[in-house]
Amino acid sequence: MEWRADVNRSFLFVLGSARADGNSERLARRAAAHLPADVPQRWIDLKSVRLPEYEDRRLREDRAYLPTDQAELELLHATLDATDIALVSPLYWYTLSSSTKTYLDYWTGWFHIPGMRFKERMAGRTLWVVTALGEDDLHAADPLVESVKRSADYMKMRFGGVLLGIGSRPGQVEEDTRAMTGATTFFT
Repeated sequence: MEWRADVNRSFLFVLGSARADGNSERLARRAAAHLPADVPQRWIDLKSVRLPEYEDRRLREDRAYLPTDQAELELLHATLDATDIALVSPLYWYTLSSSTKTYLDYWTGWFHIPGMRFKERMAGRTLWVVTALGEDDLHAADPLVESVKRSADYMKMRFGGVLLGIGSRPGQVEEDTRAMTGATTFFT
């Protein structure tokens, strides 16, 4: 994707690791450090937000969905305020972490907030993925990548790409010179 200076961009980084300062986060921070200085960045750690497990209430008689939790409202507003959303999640069982998946599950409910037009408002934004995996076979992340690509397509969002790093033990991703070099131009 080519950088467009004429667009006011803002990034939301959604951290979905069970570990503080994990490899995926380190890789994302490396990439974010190379964004232009005037591009706002907001970092939300899903461990701190404590988003309740998503409860699908769409098939109630009135079909209306209203956020009931302050953490949900914070994430909803942060999501709508961003032009670019980076899902920062380690590869767990060949997909996103459960907290990251829960965040995306909430999007389903947000479609049904009266007057919100969430899906329409998300169209044209960019969805990115930064992930670290504990094995050398980068194809192990294919299911994660395909899932996020399909989600972006469904939402009529652009898929910005995936930044893959190898690292299982804390800080190991910094030894992955391919990933750390790729991080310097990933978002630009």
